[in-house]
Amino acid sequence: MNIQFKALPTEAVRALQRGGPDAYGRTPEHQVSDGDGVPCRHCMKNVAAGEGYLIVAYRPFPQLQPYAETGPIFLHAEECERAAEGDALPEMLESSDYIVRGYGEDDRIVYGSGAVTPTGEIAARARTLFGRDDIAYIHVRSARNNCYQCRIERA
Repeated sequence: MNIQFKALPTEAVRALQRGGPDAYGRTPEHQVSDGDGVPCRHCMKNVAAGEGYLIVAYRPFPQLQPYAETGPIFLHAEECERAAEGDALPEMLESSDYIVRGYGEDDRIVYGSGAVTPTGEIAARARTLFGRDDIAYIHVRSARNNCYQCRIERA
């Protein structure tokens, strides 16, 4: 089974980079990276030391509902190129492990699908989950803070 890692859509990111409101209706916060652990969810690379980045509330779901988690993410403050979709593990995934969790067509968590997964096993775990009919897509989230990292879909 082929999979693809998907970055945030460029249109949504550009709106935030231009000062548009985040999921809470707030203006993005601007910071300068120290080069340690600031993954941009658009280019899927870490923000280099000395570069500006944004902290925004992001909800990777189309509608409000009880399972529509909202949380902090980072983006380059300046425009960056969206990461290409493909089966290669995104560069920004540098931690030792992540939560890999499936969601149904109704955008709700599929219970029993989530697991803390070693980084090198994320693609294999995704392929296993996609063997199930009830999994529409997958989120990769921080194992420590549950922050949204990226989405995985069937290719």
